[in-house]
Amino acid sequence: MSQTPRQSAERSVPTSADVARLAGVSRATVSYVLNDTASVRISEPTRRRVREAAEELGYVPHAAARSLRAGHTRIVLLPTAHVPIGPLYSRFINELQWALRRLDYTVVQHGSLGLDGDAAARAWAELRPVAVLSLGGIALTPQGVEVLKRSGAKAVITLGPQHVDGAHSLVVDQREIGSRAAEHLLERGYRRIGVIMPEEPGLDLFSEPRLAGARQTAEPAGATVRPLPLAYDEGAANALAARWRGLGLDAVYAYNDEYAMLLMRALQDTGIGIPDETAVIGADDLLLGRLLRPRLSTVRIDMVTGEHLAELVDRVVRDPGGAPERRDLMGAEAVRREST
Repeated sequence: MSQTPRQSAERSVPTSADVARLAGVSRATVSYVLNDTASVRISEPTRRRVREAAEELGYVPHAAARSLRAGHTRIVLLPTAHVPIGPLYSRFINELQWALRRLDYTVVQHGSLGLDGDAAARAWAELRPVAVLSLGGIALTPQGVEVLKRSGAKAVITLGPQHVDGAHSLVVDQREIGSRAAEHLLERGYRRIGVIMPEEPGLDLFSEPRLAGARQTAEPAGATVRPLPLAYDEGAANALAARWRGLGLDAVYAYNDEYAMLLMRALQDTGIGIPDETAVIGADDLLLGRLLRPRLSTVRIDMVTGEHLAELVDRVVRDPGGAPERRDLMGAEAVRREST
């Protein structure tokens, strides 16, 4: 006979004592098995019996209680701001999460829209993470880093455009990408360069320094650089393509490969030859760009891997007393293909 909603609501939460009784072992054995304690030798039949009992009862260890015993959580907090995720970023995040999971950390993504640096740090600190990985969407301050450390965070690591006092700072200078794109176009003889500026919220964190890098390289060489706002939308791309010839440009750095492909298709539909009338270069070196005709020139970005970042988290958690690490990580090179 099925249970009523009231009976289901009143069902008691299974405990480790329930698992121990069903498996015929001590509560300590249950704890050792379910927490994968390597220092205690337990036979495989006993481990299997404990796991089967826990599964039958629907029991899972209490993370908060385990954290109290250990003195800290195993939570690595990944704050998320309003930055649209592309293929390159998605691959990096997936690699990072897998690597952290293999090191026995629990990755928690924290929606941090609407929070500034210090308010965000206080919100993150409430979860008592053992580590915080701020990937650039929110600018941490030294005061925010201190709040996190006082709450128990052993590792505070930032990935962004500048160093942050007190944190392990991995500096990713987006200007390098724009500079390499402009340098490539100059070498190919182009002097009137458009730079696509995505209108999607959050991307200005990347597009503004890329524009600055393009200007720093192109303008001293006598080239002109014109920013071109563009939404990631076919209609917006078609509208820009319709007035393209009036802009007087001979090349465009289109922020990344996705915007480059969007714009290139619209230009071709308007009858504008690529690269005969306008050269196009993107960034990220996506596979799809190599499948286009003409094949898309791009800027290949060399930066920290998710595996490396996970290892840094683990190293700092194990030895939090070391001096903060500060490294510049951005490397970029232009890859010439048919579109330029």
